[in-house]
Amino acid sequence: MLKDVFNLTLLQNTIRTATPLILAALGGLLTMHAGILNIGMEGMILIGAFFGVLGSYYFGSALAGVLLAVLSGLMIGLIFGVFTIELESDEFIIGIAINIFAGGLTVFLLRSIFGVKGAFSSPKIIPLPDIHFPIIDKIGFLNVIFNNHSVFVYISWILVIGVYIFLYKTPYGYWLRGAGEHPESLETVGVSPKKMKYISSLLCGVFCGVAGAHLSLGYLTLFTENMSAGKGFIALAAIIFGASNPIKTFGAALLFGFFDALGIRLQGVGIASQFTQMIPYLATVFILFIVAKGKLKRKGI
Repeated sequence: MLKDVFNLTLLQNTIRTATPLILAALGGLLTMHAGILNIGMEGMILIGAFFGVLGSYYFGSALAGVLLAVLSGLMIGLIFGVFTIELESDEFIIGIAINIFAGGLTVFLLRSIFGVKGAFSSPKIIPLPDIHFPIIDKIGFLNVIFNNHSVFVYISWILVIGVYIFLYKTPYGYWLRGAGEHPESLETVGVSPKKMKYISSLLCGVFCGVAGAHLSLGYLTLFTENMSAGKGFIALAAIIFGASNPIKTFGAALLFGFFDALGIRLQGVGIASQFTQMIPYLATVFILFIVAKGKLKRKGI
């Protein structure tokens, strides 16, 4: 039984399940640096997943699906920004509202557009292409773990480096972090903190939209109601565990992806799904407990 669970396929599945977490977490840490806690990533992912399928189905192109998912993410990111930045509403309440809105909207659109309940799949949905590297074909473990993944798996790794460079090596990155840490000082150099907060919210929408598109067109080729399944909250936990650092957050997302993949593998060997589906959430709670305990210890409490 252990050999059926703990093998190279588990690592392969870890990479796949971690990808939407990585993408969403990269967006969420941008808003975190700008001084905004984005609880609404769950809803952004779900809406991105739906519009990814919608675009792919109607236009016959995975790229069209991704573009529609990105546009939907931008729209929700803008709405989130208007309420939290312009109207100074409570970001937690707005985030929860977006999550509830996304759940209701996708169910309504699923039934109105496709005329189905629960899930929609069709041969007309064009999935994201898988990438194959012939150079590692003959290297057994590398071939199993790193080959034949959706294109966004590899793009997400590049984006981790890109976000790191953006945050720590570019003026816009300094300004974005300044908007969250020292907004008054940022204003003295002629840069609007509000503008940088808007940029972070829009970028978060883009990343979450892409995460949703990967979920419905890369990881699966269908849409199901509430298919984000807590990934936005787990991505937020990865940000906290990774201290809002892109590299550390990437590692945290891989860890949470491992627990998610482990649950799926255990279900495949006959363990009841009621127990296996709890694994990533229990791991999230446990790791956040460790992080909180460490912070209290450093404060001498």
